[in-house]
Amino acid sequence: MNFKHKALWFLALSGSLMLGSCKKGFLDINTNPNSPTDANITPELIFPQAAAAVGARSASGNFTFLMNWLGYTGASGSYAIDLTETSYGIDQTFGEGIWQNHYNVLFDLQQTKSKALAKGDTVLAGASMILSAKLWQELVDLFGNIPYKQAFGGSNVPRPAYDGGQAIYNDLQLVLDSAKNYMSRPSRSTFATIDIVNGGDKSMWVKFANTLKLRLLIHQSQILSATPTAELAKIMDGGATLNIIRSGETIDVNPGYANEAGKQQPFYAVYGFTAADASANEITRANNYVLGFITNDPRRARLFTAVGGSYVGVDYGASQGNPTSNAASRFGPGLVLQPTSATRAQWILTSVESLFLEAEAAARGWIPADAHMAYDAAVTESFLFLGLTSTQATGYLSSNLNATWPAVQADQIKRILFQKYLAVTPLDPVEVYTDIRRVNFMPNSGYISVNPSRRANAIPNRLLYPQTEFTTNGGNVQSQNVTDIYTNKIFWQP
Repeated sequence: MNFKHKALWFLALSGSLMLGSCKKGFLDINTNPNSPTDANITPELIFPQAAAAVGARSASGNFTFLMNWLGYTGASGSYAIDLTETSYGIDQTFGEGIWQNHYNVLFDLQQTKSKALAKGDTVLAGASMILSAKLWQELVDLFGNIPYKQAFGGSNVPRPAYDGGQAIYNDLQLVLDSAKNYMSRPSRSTFATIDIVNGGDKSMWVKFANTLKLRLLIHQSQILSATPTAELAKIMDGGATLNIIRSGETIDVNPGYANEAGKQQPFYAVYGFTAADASANEITRANNYVLGFITNDPRRARLFTAVGGSYVGVDYGASQGNPTSNAASRFGPGLVLQPTSATRAQWILTSVESLFLEAEAAARGWIPADAHMAYDAAVTESFLFLGLTSTQATGYLSSNLNATWPAVQADQIKRILFQKYLAVTPLDPVEVYTDIRRVNFMPNSGYISVNPSRRANAIPNRLLYPQTEFTTNGGNVQSQNVTDIYTNKIFWQP
């Protein structure tokens, strides 16, 4: 593994360019205070760019394939289909970008934590730990066992060992507990300024941590032998309800996005428009599968654009016959509003997802809450997030067959997850990919690629470890014995 601290390398490069013409003698004791060194790259400098990078990971084009696999999007007819992706014939290069980019950001967050603790700034360390927990969980959910404890040992541990997914999940619960404890301590005067996520609001960081703790539990719902009462009590923080992200409390980041090249909100930059108002993405268009479920759903006009008064989708995996880019629906104003969304804060963990997690916990009988009410609140929040009203949500819940509340518990859980699918896929495809692998809740298999060369009639269970791991950490990665994307499962899969 070879993960570089991008901020440090950028500053070091800048410094070498500035100082290249000023050669100093060996015995020259003068020191340039502006020279970038590990000592003067402080946690306060690293944290904002690392936090912004977490937001960028949430909107990364690395995850377009998941939106395609899940039946939400597909390639327009203006482009040839990706034969590897649409056939599910992925190899060891397929997940390389996700692996490297996640670990790069995790390295910066690790540096922030270490440097913050060294100077006694536990609050900043706690914020870094919470952001890290989200990325670690995503890596486990995509790859399974991964380098964790030894991931950033540098030259001392050039070939880090792999930790089990279950062990990492367990440790993340403890990490989040520690982060919450750190948040109970006084923050430094600089924290509110550099906290481009929650503006120095430590109570929101605690809610963020608790929501991640709940998600860790929910993901294991199919393999837990009993209700995780002790962990749920921690998430309640001494109260009677879960102290998680609530309506209107989306965790997002904004370092100062502007409608300028290289400065736009990440999701807008990937799926919206350029600073010159040209289309930034001519490939990704609405999938006919999801459009079929939202024909009488007010959210359709917020999720996608109409073309000639109609919503036009593509069939994922079709090599011919799909409408061209200009003739197919793209992401709509609830996600990409031109040009307003260019400066909008980038979501990291939405209130929509948080409330759906709570609804599932209630439906499973884990918490003393009315599951039906929690479900209605989650669906309503998805309307509000997209710029619609609670009145529209109420009408939808009372009249749409895809939304009515079932009488049987198993069906209630499936209904919660299907509505979560409709609400969260463009916001967090990794989360929905996890849901679809742990519970069979989809109404039908119409989201499966129509490519006749597809490897199976199901999406893969996991990604393969990247080629770079076999090159630089061969013994450890080979010991995982992961050879098949269908038979090798993530630990929480039933």
